[in-house]
Order: sequence, then structure tokens, then C-alpha cells
Amino acid sequence: MQPKFNSLLDKSLIEKSVKIDKTAIIYPGVLISGTTIIDAGAVIMPGCVIVDSKIGKNTIVKNSYIEKSEVGENCEIGPFSNLRPGSIISDKVKVGAFCETKNACVGRLSKISHLCYVGDAVVGERCNIGSGVVFANFNGKIKQKTHIGNHVFVGANVNLVAPLNICDNAYICAGTTVTEDVSKGAFVIGQARAVSKDCNPKIYWE
Repeated sequence: MQPKFNSLLDKSLIEKSVKIDKTAIIYPGVLISGTTIIDAGAVIMPGCVIVDSKIGKNTIVKNSYIEKSEVGENCEIGPFSNLRPGSIISDKVKVGAFCETKNACVGRLSKISHLCYVGDAVVGERCNIGSGVVFANFNGKIKQKTHIGNHVFVGANVNLVAPLNICDNAYICAGTTVTEDVSKGAFVIGQARAVSKDCNPKIYWE
């Protein structure tokens, strides 16, 4: 049985200036405009908006917005990612659900899994950027950069306060706020200590 699409969603809007390889798959309900290039084997899922960008071979884009950015080969973008102008995503990178990048370069085989903001940054190869990580790039007056080396682990809910340099093989524990440069292979932890008290917590619920 053939699937039935809503009449407003079963069409894609693609400008004449767009170049799409004949082996790429464009699902219904997308908008592709400007100087966009979609390479061989790429898959653009429903709900995507792609403007003045390049999507590499065999990359899958799920329900995301990409503008003035470049995505490499064999990447996975989305769902619900926002690649703002100046994002350069290398090959075999994952940018997961509800992530936003801006003026950021991400190296091969790195993962930005979900719920992250990566702005004004360079992320090396084989890095893990955990859930809820924020690159704090704006001090109220100017935007500042964060540089992350190769094979760096950044745990969940970490704040990286620019300007910042994090060298290769560093490990930053979940919940840490980093305000100073991190040396090669360093283990960084800045979590607040949890305190358990002997009391009845129900008094706070009622």
C-alpha cells in the first residue's frame, strides 16, 4: 500500500540554482535553495531547510536547518539540528538532536550527540561532546573562540568559557565549568560536592 502524504507536504521546493546528484534521495517536504550542492548518495529527510550549503556523499540529514555551511561525507545530522553560517562539518561526524553550531569547525569522527551549542569553535578529530555542553562564546561585548584538540572527551553539562584552549587527549568530567586552558592528557573535574542530609524530603513536596 502506497503511503499518503498531506498535499501541502508531499512536495519539495528546490530552486533552479541548486545542484543535486542523481543518486541523492530528496524526501517530500523539504526546501533547498541558493547555491546548495547535494552530493551522491546523500539523503535529505522531510522537514529539512538547506540554504547556500554543501552536503557531502552519503550524508543523512534529518529534519534540520542548514545555512551557509559545509557538511562532509558519511555524516549524520539531526533530527532538529541547526547549522548556522560558518559551520564546517568534516567526514563521519554526528551532530545529533537539538544541536546548534555556528562558525564552528568539527573534525573527522567527532560526535556532538544532542542538546549542545557549539559556537565560534574548532573541535578536533575523534572528540566526544556530551549532552548539554555549551560553548560560552560571548562575554557581553565580543565573541571569543574555543579550540579543542584531538581525542578529547567532554562530559555532559559542561560549560566551556571562551577564550579557551583544550589540548589533545584531555578528559573533562560531566558538570564542570572550564575557564582556564587545559593541558594535554589532563583530567579536569569541577563538580559541586553533593551533600546527603538525614531528613524527611516529603516536607518539601507538601
